[in-house]
Amino acid sequence: MGNVALITGASRGIGRAVAVRLAQMGYAIAVCYHTTSDKAQELVAELRENGHTATAFCCDVANSAHVEMMAQAVREELGEVSVLVNNAGYAQQKLFTEISSDEWERMIGVHLTGTFNTCHTFLPSMIRRHEGVIVNISSMWGQIGGSCEVHYSAVKAGVIGLTKALAKEVGPSGIRVNCVAPGVIMTDMMKDFDEETLQSLADATPLMRLGAPRDIANAVAFLVSDEAAFITGQVISPNGGMVI
Repeated sequence: MGNVALITGASRGIGRAVAVRLAQMGYAIAVCYHTTSDKAQELVAELRENGHTATAFCCDVANSAHVEMMAQAVREELGEVSVLVNNAGYAQQKLFTEISSDEWERMIGVHLTGTFNTCHTFLPSMIRRHEGVIVNISSMWGQIGGSCEVHYSAVKAGVIGLTKALAKEVGPSGIRVNCVAPGVIMTDMMKDFDEETLQSLADATPLMRLGAPRDIANAVAFLVSDEAAFITGQVISPNGGMVI
């Protein structure tokens, strides 16, 4: 298999941790970001300082034309992508009745259409080469639903459905497609929660702590590795036991 991994939403949080972990596994890293150029360049510099190959690429994954242009740039700079990690996303807590149509459409665009766009763009090459691994990042709320996060829960459930169906379709071509559904992870998405709320979430978790980005990165690394060679169409949920 080739050695190029592309991670969307890679400039911070879970995506950043995944980029670092896959670089440690020997992959050249395509750091895909949308708005946080400074963070993306910092990550690239850090990876290069540690002897890894990495380049940053700006892209709005909700825009298919942007994804096509990014894909061409990645091929020219690093080569064909063999590992695709669809991580780009954001959260929003809001009563269902207060969600605007624009907020609904943007949530779908980034999470679900974005995953479609990248898979649609990079799969043809994987199919021709009969090799490739796709890992889609969903959420435990995509499994069970989250109050005041109906739009987020809906698109994350869609990512799970896309993963399972696509795995059946491209399995005969030697491509594995799996999903990681994180629990509560301490990233920028949690910055608006106060300490009392964070503590209550930790108390509600059987392992008595919130997750760290590295917990998700390790799950992605396993699914990418040859140790998971017979695993496809599955959902792994590192959530500390909050959802069982």
